[in-house]
Amino acid sequence: MTAPLSPRTIGPFTVKAIGLGCMNLSHAYLPRPAPEQAERLLLHALDAGVDFFDTAALYGFGANEELLGRTIMHRRDAFTLASKCVLGGKDGKRGIDGSPQAIAATLEDSLQRLKVDHIDLYYLHRLDPNVPIEESVGALSRAVEAGKIGAIGLSEMSAATLRRAHAVHPIAAMQTEYSPWSRNAEVAVLDACGELGVGFVAFSPVARGVLAGGVGPEGVEAGDVRASMPRFHAPHLAHNLQLAAAFGHIAAEAGCTMAQLSLGWLLSRRPYVVAIPGTTSIAHLDEDMATLAIDLSASTLAAVDALFSFGAVSGPRYPRAAQAQIDTETWDGEPLE
Repeated sequence: MTAPLSPRTIGPFTVKAIGLGCMNLSHAYLPRPAPEQAERLLLHALDAGVDFFDTAALYGFGANEELLGRTIMHRRDAFTLASKCVLGGKDGKRGIDGSPQAIAATLEDSLQRLKVDHIDLYYLHRLDPNVPIEESVGALSRAVEAGKIGAIGLSEMSAATLRRAHAVHPIAAMQTEYSPWSRNAEVAVLDACGELGVGFVAFSPVARGVLAGGVGPEGVEAGDVRASMPRFHAPHLAHNLQLAAAFGHIAAEAGCTMAQLSLGWLLSRRPYVVAIPGTTSIAHLDEDMATLAIDLSASTLAAVDALFSFGAVSGPRYPRAAQAQIDTETWDGEPLE
């Protein structure tokens, strides 16, 4: 392994290389677990040693923060807590507001829902094109000064935006989609994080389930957010499942599961990368965490690299409307619609 799967640093925090993304317990993916199932998973995660939990005001339009608030805050000293603002909901519809006033209001709501007076890491979930990044980061810097948050993060933003933000206040983390099949971070922002001492938090590290064997030729059910993503329907899905099958063969040869191969490859890319896979399954959570003890050979990692070169995956990463909210760099020739 080119980088050991030892604890990693995100700003002032030291966490395991794998945390838990909590979104799909309340939002976006289907089928959604019953509240009792979601609560059991969160408690099991704590018992299994997960020490980094990631939520957002957007997820379930507050329901995900409420879930964490009622379930795990009795063990608050056992983990680093991250949430997000700017991307939220009004009347059940998603919207962006990066104004200082909206950020302050969302933070107060998040603190109340989470039942805490302090959030360790608080992200700007997206770049609001109508608000200078300096103003949005300035609002969070005041929250740091007030003791309401410990550190500032950004999500799905470019290296240029990161540099502007970092000039206002030190940025602890950049969170962006990153997996073998979504490698936009490698264009510029991943290296910028290394240069500036910013941790990189990878969401969807098993390719939204595809590189865990969780998506078949029938795709996903209506209402699942992935059903709106071009990679998950014709003509792209069949090609992408062929890539996944080849990926599965590499995993079998390496003696690990597909999810473990995806996570292990990802964590080998840089020593400051942390992955936050999401799951509704206790068995899958344990499988993900077991990656920390797996050593992948250089030849296995190279095989993954070769299989998922830029352009190998068919279809845009996001539908047009969602892509318009993304500041992360695209690679030359990337399909955007």
